[in-house]
Amino acid sequence: MSARENILARIGKARGSSIAADVDGEIRRHQRGPIPPLAGDLVKRFGERAASLASDVAQARTITEVPGLVARYLDERQLPRQGVCWPALAPYGWQAAGLELEARAARGDDLVGVTGVFAGIAETGTLMLLSGPGTPATVSLLPETHVAVLESSRIVATMEQAWDRLRVERGALPRAVNFVSGPSRTADIEQTVTLGAHGPYRVLIVIVG
Repeated sequence: MSARENILARIGKARGSSIAADVDGEIRRHQRGPIPPLAGDLVKRFGERAASLASDVAQARTITEVPGLVARYLDERQLPRQGVCWPALAPYGWQAAGLELEARAARGDDLVGVTGVFAGIAETGTLMLLSGPGTPATVSLLPETHVAVLESSRIVATMEQAWDRLRVERGALPRAVNFVSGPSRTADIEQTVTLGAHGPYRVLIVIVG
């Protein structure tokens, strides 16, 4: 047993938990605590929770409806039709809807960013995004407007289920996992909530399906 494994085993024994080192060096996971049941329509629950966090929520029957829906959203708020998107979303037909989205990482002067979503968490209305070459994190963090395209089949009940799905589908963790719960906000100054302090001023979640 290596020094690292010995230390982990001693910590696990002292805490009386499942933290320990297996003989092959793999670390056992923490024992999972109780998870409250979440019954009902997960898509509806997710939409309600996301809206309560100041996200705008829209629904599209198919992915082909998404560009037009996004264009209307931007026009209604007098926002630019130019921006960036994840490379994986480039074939969605943005130009046909009058949108000019470049498939690349965002820069400081990009005002609209369009991303996909790995999972939506119904319990909290939170988006789970994974970083990677085709899913640059800057697209959801730098622009003033973040548009997230979420397939309804990727909505799970709890954060624990989102992590379980990540382990099953990806195996290894990406370099970064980002959780988005509505627009960026802070109340550090005089206890006044300010949106857009450290990221997007607004978030539009388009649920597809």
